[in-house]
This record gives sequence, C-alpha cells and structure tokens, in this order.
Amino acid sequence: MKRKLLCSALFVSMAFAGIAQKDSSRSTKRDTIRVGNILIIKKGKGSDNDSVNITLGRRSPSYPSYNRTTTNWGVFDIGFSNYTDKTDYGNTGSFLVNKPGSPNFSSSDFKLRTGKSINVNIWFFMQTLHLVKNNVNLKYGFGLELNNYRYKSSISYREDGTLPYSGGLQTNAPFIFRDSIFFSKNKLAADYLTIPFMINFASNKYSINKGISVSFGVSAGYLYSQRNKQKSDERGKKRNKGDYDMERFKLSYIAELGLGPVKFYGSYSPKSMYEHSLDMRPYTIGIRFSN
Repeated sequence: MKRKLLCSALFVSMAFAGIAQKDSSRSTKRDTIRVGNILIIKKGKGSDNDSVNITLGRRSPSYPSYNRTTTNWGVFDIGFSNYTDKTDYGNTGSFLVNKPGSPNFSSSDFKLRTGKSINVNIWFFMQTLHLVKNNVNLKYGFGLELNNYRYKSSISYREDGTLPYSGGLQTNAPFIFRDSIFFSKNKLAADYLTIPFMINFASNKYSINKGISVSFGVSAGYLYSQRNKQKSDERGKKRNKGDYDMERFKLSYIAELGLGPVKFYGSYSPKSMYEHSLDMRPYTIGIRFSN
C-alpha cells in the first residue's frame, strides 16, 4: 500500500515538472497577475536578473494622476458698470456745488448712459483648487477692474481750486458742480487692483469648462486711479486726475455662471464707492472669456 502511494506521488511530481519545463520554454507573455487588490508585475526574459513588482490597491501604475490645481492665464471680462443711487441729496454738505437759483442736485444729475458705461476686467490669472471630487472647488485670482461711468449730464469733478459761483472762493476739498458747457463725452473712471475668492460647484468633475458650473464669493479691491474724462468743442479732450472723495477699498459680492465654455459674471458692492456725501453702490454684469 505504501509502495502504491509513493509511486502515485512520484508520477504526479514528474507530470508537474514536465508542465513547468514546457511553460518555461515559451516566451513570457503573461507577465502581469492580479489577485484581488494585489497586482504582481514580472520584468525580465527568464534570466536570473528577473524582477517582480507588487502593487497593493485598485489603481494600476498607469492610471493618470490629476493635479489639485488648474491655472488660467489672461482671463478677460467685458460688460457694463452701473450703481444704485441711495444718496440723501438734502445732506451732501459742500461736496455738491450748486449755482444760485438753479434746482438742487438730484439723482437725475448722476444718471448714466447704460450702453456706454463699460466694465473691463483683466485677470492676470485665475486658479482653481479642487476640493471634493472636482465637483466642489475654490477659485481665486488677481487682476484689474476698470470701470467707466458715462454721465448724461454735464457735471464736472474737481479735487480742489476755485469754487464756481462763489466770487473766487478757494477750497482744498473735492467737489462736483454743474458745468456751463455741453460735453459729448463725460465719464468718471475708477480702476481697482482686485483679488476675488469664490466657491465653485461644477456638474462635470473632469472639467469646469463643460456642463454647468456656479460660483459665488467675495472680492477685495484697492482703488489706484480715479479721473474725470471729458470731451467738448470748447475745451477739447480733458483728463482730470485727482482725489474725488472715492473710497479706497471696495468689498463686493461676486458670482459666475458657466454654461459649457460660456461664462457670465456679476458683482455688487453693498457699500458706497464714495467715502462721504454720495451713497452710490456699484455693480457690474457681463461675459467672461477664458480658455
């Protein structure tokens, strides 16, 4: 009985040895074996220099790795600038200089030509930090906000100088007055260095330029230039730069709506863009161009 068992074991060993020898004569094509979450990769051609790599987990070594951030360079906005006028015109102090006998200043003096009050934003970069499966992201950037408020009336800004209708009285404070001539172009330009922060929700986790995306947040801006640009037959082109009592810092609520590659933007500041006297709260709306 023992002899029979020994013969059977010997026969089986010889059979496996023959199969192994036969397999070793073939070219090693099947050099990758997966056992559950374990991936075994054999490198070499059957020599003593063979190496074996073992990887644990579901991802194979060739699976693409995604960056946590995406950067857009040179984003460009174009739209319209406007404001909501909440000024108490009975309490503006000496900022509004009125001609004796003429009607008091009112909101009609500050009405804009809507189609010609242009907002242009130049973002040096916009970066997206992917937070939750690329569907929830943080967007931030840095750039210039350029706002042009085109007036219908002939109001003029002065930083200081001789007050009109006062017999030569001098002042060191900024003021606005109704001018005596007609301007074919009369606008206030206010330019800011701005940093926006937004939370973005994207329907397509592989690209926020596909599907629908919604962003909202805040921006902080610093006023670095303010000027009153005018054009008339009598005076020609005038560019009066100065300090017109405008607030240096601007905090705004901002939003962006993306429909595929097309994006729309908007902003609204809950605080007046003037430091004293006038209460005008700016807002913008337009289209955003980015790659």
